[in-house]
Amino acid sequence: MQLIEFLAPHFAFMSDPTAWVALLTLVVLEIVLGIDNLIFISILTNKLPEAQRARARRLGISAALVMRLVLLATISIIVQLTAPVFTALGHGFSWRDLILIAGGLFLVWKATKEIHHTVDPDDHQDTMLGETVQMSLAGAIFQILLLDLVFSIDSIITAVGMTDEIAIMYIAVIVAVTVMMLAATPLANFIAKNPSIVMLALGFLLMIGMTLIADGMGYHVPKGYIYAAMGFSALVEGLNMLARNRKKAKSGGGH
Repeated sequence: MQLIEFLAPHFAFMSDPTAWVALLTLVVLEIVLGIDNLIFISILTNKLPEAQRARARRLGISAALVMRLVLLATISIIVQLTAPVFTALGHGFSWRDLILIAGGLFLVWKATKEIHHTVDPDDHQDTMLGETVQMSLAGAIFQILLLDLVFSIDSIITAVGMTDEIAIMYIAVIVAVTVMMLAATPLANFIAKNPSIVMLALGFLLMIGMTLIADGMGYHVPKGYIYAAMGFSALVEGLNMLARNRKKAKSGGGH
């Protein structure tokens, strides 16, 4: 009974229609923002031995959920991350800016390295030491956690800008991460079965990385432009795949 009394004020929004609109909007927004995270997780886990892929995806996305919930619990600190800590080049840099720049640089480095391997798979010089490193489960989880942190902070700051209701933020985050969990394996399998999609997905990561860097430097690129470009590219690649499959079907039927 005491628990119900404690939670009741947090769910008072349920009788407010505008709050439901805010919840629906935020859920959709959080799912869309999660696509970036999901593409990265799919590409990274596909480099693991097949037996470890599903486990790595579950661990990575579960970590994303935990990280987002913990960040929501410290929301007063997260909001302060947007306050400038120093000024350079005429722009006041906050901790959020620095985290976005670091995450963007990591994404650009990772995507560039993976594109290089895709174009030239025989070149195994994939570290600065010139050694071949086999992706391990721990290594994959560590890299997923790094990007989870960047995307989580961006996600929570977006949520704060949308609503003041902490319960709406929690529900939106939980629903969005649940959708990520359900979509992770089908997306990873689709990417693995279609090699041309890998290059497209890496191109997306490169673009997302550059956008994070630009955002951190104070040049905000509307997310709508980014997702429109990604949607158009995906549509063109889908038409290419359809054309290739029809050509294969015709050549197979001709013999």
